[in-house]
Formats: sequence, structure tokens, C-alpha cells
Amino acid sequence: MMTFKRREMLRIGMLGTGLSLSQYLRMHAAETPNAPKRSGIFIFLEGGPSHQDSFDLKPDARVEVRGEFKPIATNVEGIQICEHLPQLASRADKYAIIRGITHSVPDHGLGKTYLLTGNKPSQTVSYPEYGSVVSHEHPSDPYLPTYVSIDESFVGPGYLGTQYSALTAAKPRHGIPYSVRGISLEEGLTVDRYKSQKRLLDDLDIAFKGFEDLDDQVAGMDRFTEQAYDIISAPRTRAAFDLSQEDPAESDRFGKHEFGQSLLLSARLIEAGVHFVTVRLRPAEFDFDTHSENFPRLRTLLPAFDRALAGLIDRLQERNLLSSTAIMAAGEFGRTPKINSGGGRDHWARAMCAVMAGGDVRGGQVIGETDAIAAEPASVGYSPDDLAASFFANLGISPDTEFQTNVGRPITLTRDGNPISDLF
Repeated sequence: MMTFKRREMLRIGMLGTGLSLSQYLRMHAAETPNAPKRSGIFIFLEGGPSHQDSFDLKPDARVEVRGEFKPIATNVEGIQICEHLPQLASRADKYAIIRGITHSVPDHGLGKTYLLTGNKPSQTVSYPEYGSVVSHEHPSDPYLPTYVSIDESFVGPGYLGTQYSALTAAKPRHGIPYSVRGISLEEGLTVDRYKSQKRLLDDLDIAFKGFEDLDDQVAGMDRFTEQAYDIISAPRTRAAFDLSQEDPAESDRFGKHEFGQSLLLSARLIEAGVHFVTVRLRPAEFDFDTHSENFPRLRTLLPAFDRALAGLIDRLQERNLLSSTAIMAAGEFGRTPKINSGGGRDHWARAMCAVMAGGDVRGGQVIGETDAIAAEPASVGYSPDDLAASFFANLGISPDTEFQTNVGRPITLTRDGNPISDLF
């Protein structure tokens, strides 16, 4: 009876719907080996962006294949990209383009699972997404979450367990006060009020002292509630999520749309000490699933992506963080070589591309190639597994790291992938 009452009183510390911060911390607490701390940002272009209308143009193909966009020169001799990516064209020396990525899963759900984990979906093994692996291997300090997902996480921590889940942050909107579940306080709950409730919890601890041995979970409550209090009251943590502290010129540099503000928030989180951010903008303002009106829609999507990614690269470089932050941008698949009757391109997994920057990536190069109509690799193709192995290697995590899975057997992090050596 006394244990139940104490549990109920601890709910005073809940920070809104979903997980409270202390719940999140309890899940996240686990023994982790010491490892070099390399940060990462995965920009997931949901819907499957058209590779032949962005980083793999085919200007000599017939009109129903090459489409409406023209290639432009970059600041690296011999490399051309789409005319609607002018800022990235002027920074081509800062990133690498991987063409000829190929797989056989042209389905949104399964394709996303594949690209977000680097392992082909399985009915028996639940693979973790990138950020959950980083959360396991490179934990942030106690005052920060290790892994933040901007918009909802799609895959989750898989066999690693819920303690390595992402802390979910809403998509930021320019000029609107920002909130994040588990960090920001619920409506009407100020930090001062939270502190007073923390003092009440301390009094409860004294009142119920001696009953801790009744329930192991209750016995662990104090430590996590204390951590929750430390985070919610720490100026460093709250400031990391507060875009209103940015100079207006920074919002302009990244773009005042959701995509730009999400990458600006990503930069702030990395600067604060968060070790991994996934930016996943679900279909809404930024939907790359262009079955119809491919070119009108990309005239909006590509400039926003161009501005935001260029802003991220510049900012991290200016703050001496690009060399310690691995960046990858990719979708779940590419688009069909031939334009359909609705002026769009349909799902196409046999060819796609990705962009990598930061960390040990050697910029100013294109790795791999597709055939004359961007339908499949021209020679050597790369799998999403290879892409994952390369990303993990750039994060300072060996792709051969072995984990215990949810089916009770050990498994390597990327079973079928190898790092693309030319990247580094």
C-alpha cells in the first residue's frame, strides 16, 4: 500500500504526455564501455528522393529520362550536380557523393527500415537504428540525452533495448516557441514550480525511507528523478533546444522552413554535446515521394535541402566540429529512370545515391556510378549495408562490433556490409 502511494506521488514529476524525463533516464541508464566520442547526424530524406534529378543527372539521356533540370559545375573539377543545388555546388569539396547504391526493397516501410538500420529487414531480428547504436557505444554526459530524433523515430532501438531509444523532439517552426517531450515542461509548469515539486519528492523520500526494499523499481526511482531534475534545471540543456537564442541571421542561413530549422537545431544539439541526431521530416512540407509533379515539387524541395545542408556544413566547420561529426543524407530508395504520365517518377530501389560529410570523409569526390539512364550501377554497386558500415566507421564504431540480439544469439552490427574504403 505504501509503495503504491509513493509511486503515485512520483508522478508529480511527469513532464507531459508520453515519457517523463525521469522515465527516459531510467530506460537509458546502462553500463557502456568507454569509447571515443564521435558525433553524428543522419538526415533522412523520407519518400525516396530522385537521384537523377539531384546528384546523378543524365543530361545526355533521352528527354523522358533526363527530365527538366540541368547540371551545373561545382567547385571541384569534373563534378556536376543539379542546378537547384547551387550552395552545395560551391561546397562540393566538403562532402562525398556515393552513386550506384542499390537494393531490392522498393517499399516505403521496409525500405526505411533498411536504410535507417543498415540491415535488410528480418522477421526474426529487430535491428537498431543508427542513433540507438551510438547511444549504446558513445553516451553523452548525464545532463544531456545521447540520441535525439527530430520528428518521430521510425525503427527504434531494436535488440539493444528501450533504454537506447531516441528522445523525440518535435519539428521546430520559425518564430514559434519550441518544445520537446521530456525536456520542456508541460503547460503551466515552470522551472521554479518543478524545483518545489522536487523538494516535495525529497520529503517523500524521507517519509518512505526504509520501504525501498519492497520494490527494486521503487528503489531505483531516486537516482533517475535526481537526474531528471538536473537536466530540466540545467541552463546548458534547455539552451540547446532554444532556437530563440540564435542570431536571426542563422535562421536565414539555414532557411526559415522546417527543414532548415531542424538542421539548425541539430547543429545546436551537437554543439551542446548530444552525440547523435536523426532528422526525419515525415511527408508533409518535405515529401520526396514524387509520383506526380516531380519537377514542380523538387523546385521547392531541393533549394530548401541545399540551403539547410550548406548551412549545417558551414556552421560545424566554423565551430571546429565538422571533423568530429559524421553526416549522412539519404532516402530509402531512388526514382524510376522514365518519367511517368503524371510527370512524376515512381519507386526505384535498383539505383539511388547518398551524401556523406564530416569526420574522416574525404570530400570533393564521387564514388560509384550508374548506367546511362541512372537505372542501376554501371559496374560495382554499393548496398545500404555498405553505406551503414561506412557511416558507423566514420562514427568511430566498428561495423564488426558484436551484440546480443532479441532472439538470443550474437550478431555483428552490419552483417553484410563493408566500409567503402575510397570514402576515407
